[in-house]
Amino acid sequence: MNKFWSETVKRTKPYVPGEQLNDPNIIKLNTNENPYGPSPQVSEAIHSEMKRTLHLYPAPDADELCNEISRYYHVSKDTIFIGNGSDEILAFSFMAFFEPHNQICFPAITYSFYPVYAKLFNIPYDEIALNRDFTIPAEDFFGAEGGVVIANPNSPTGLYLDVAVIEDIVMNNPENVVIIDEAYIDFAPDSAVSLVTKYPNLLVVRTMSKSRSLAGLRVGFAIGDPGLIEGLKRIKDSFNSYTVDRLAIAGSSAAIRDEDYFQETIQKIINTRERLIPEMKKRGFHVLPSQANFIFVSHYKISAESLYQRLKQQGILVRHFDKPDIEHYLRITVGSDEQMKHFLEVLDNVILHIKESAVKN
Repeated sequence: MNKFWSETVKRTKPYVPGEQLNDPNIIKLNTNENPYGPSPQVSEAIHSEMKRTLHLYPAPDADELCNEISRYYHVSKDTIFIGNGSDEILAFSFMAFFEPHNQICFPAITYSFYPVYAKLFNIPYDEIALNRDFTIPAEDFFGAEGGVVIANPNSPTGLYLDVAVIEDIVMNNPENVVIIDEAYIDFAPDSAVSLVTKYPNLLVVRTMSKSRSLAGLRVGFAIGDPGLIEGLKRIKDSFNSYTVDRLAIAGSSAAIRDEDYFQETIQKIINTRERLIPEMKKRGFHVLPSQANFIFVSHYKISAESLYQRLKQQGILVRHFDKPDIEHYLRITVGSDEQMKHFLEVLDNVILHIKESAVKN
């Protein structure tokens, strides 16, 4: 521990991202990236922007993208906040809406950035235990002391909480902000955005990284009551007024405009997911009913750690979380049909070799 570190740094335990190996032959099924890439209109918009205005600062409020989001989601512009990825927006939200003396709550098994932010900003938190089937016990989130954060669909489980249940949680926390992190919502039935105009304490956070295939541009947005949005802007402008660059604004705006491409790729991933689930079950896996672009699985006889290591040796990365209650599970991104076919072939060989080794021993 460095003697020059502040107390904030000392108490921080950083988020650990999925492995990013610089090998074109690796099949990455560990970070939930979209296998189909962005709309062709994204590249056109970025190239056009590069020729014109890179010598000028971007609009602080990303007006072009804000207009597209307003049109697409049928919400007013003063309910929209644009950020450099949803992670940045979540960090701003912890600073804007939560207090160091009021305990917030989020699920015990969820996106592992939430406890990182809570420790970073010295906010006490309660990790609410999930039900045995990994579903979220909604009533346990009623009447939170300082606020609520829920990922829907949840990660790494992929389980979806119905919007009516989300509304119950929001209604039962009238004095606190409820943040619904919808990173994977486009692969699920419905969004909580429809509730924003009814509840001034609801903030819905979205990302362009997953369904829009723009993980490399780092763009996210939030939709909420104008009062919440103003709070986020005050935090942002205290750090950096220009968090989203011109190329990201242009590319993200184009991605939203190309609705046909968006719907086509989303449906491809959903179809592949629904074909993959029974294939995994046939191979002896317990599979949670995912509504995301990944599945969460556990083999009945083979350890997740062993499968993770063997798959990695064969050039396939999946995500293994060495944490209590989920150490027996793997999170596997839904790739293209071709990628998943290769994955299943490799998986079959891995399972066979593990079984043969067990017999020999």
